[in-house]
Amino acid sequence: MDKNINITVKVWRQKDRKTKGGFESYQLEGISQGSSFLEMLDILNEKLVNEGKEPVFFDHDCREGICGMCSLYIDGHPHGPDESITTCQLHMRKFDDGATITIEPWRSAGFPVIRDLVVDRTAYDKIIQAGGFVSVNTGGVPDGNTIPIPKKDADLAMDAAACIGCGACAAACKNGSAMLFVSAKVSQLALLPQGRVEAARRAKAMVAKMDELGFGNCTNTRACEAECPKDISISNIARLNREFIKAKLQD
Repeated sequence: MDKNINITVKVWRQKDRKTKGGFESYQLEGISQGSSFLEMLDILNEKLVNEGKEPVFFDHDCREGICGMCSLYIDGHPHGPDESITTCQLHMRKFDDGATITIEPWRSAGFPVIRDLVVDRTAYDKIIQAGGFVSVNTGGVPDGNTIPIPKKDADLAMDAAACIGCGACAAACKNGSAMLFVSAKVSQLALLPQGRVEAARRAKAMVAKMDELGFGNCTNTRACEAECPKDISISNIARLNREFIKAKLQD
């Protein structure tokens, strides 16, 4: 049975990109362990508003583990201490009565802080725009069953497509690398015949854009895989490297 707990939250507050930020502590009493982490933040903001103070800015949308917007660094882990979940799926039962919870935004050069816990993640959108798509002629949609695809390849493509682009991989990486994200987006198309036509251009363009946007290099520490809420495998990074090398050899 869930019980109520009293907690202290240390939250990163930052007015804008140029202003120096810092932690502020708040006391919360009677928080149900059945509440989600974002519901706890809602309660905190209601308390702050009632006290005439600025609420804490944080991102959220679906609250169902799909959109990836609820990107918070909680007690030293992207999305918190639980495994294979997003922040909105984290519940307060993971924390003990009297706990002090530290909440930060993503810490990565590719994700500058906009305000408080909100970061600019449009860098991932720009990487997708560089090559994460398939060009097709307009017209009737062909029957998917007309192109036979081995089940193993289809399963691997679907596993890669599970990436929600939340940015936890780059936030967890000591180098701020976006390789897991880029490799997942390349793999979901490289494994299917529909994606082979533009495979070489895609790999080069997305890697180039990733480097341009200031993300670091991959050194295979596997922190990205360990912290990914969708369990994306680093085997996709090996596939991206193969795709990139083949593209360069073609040149």
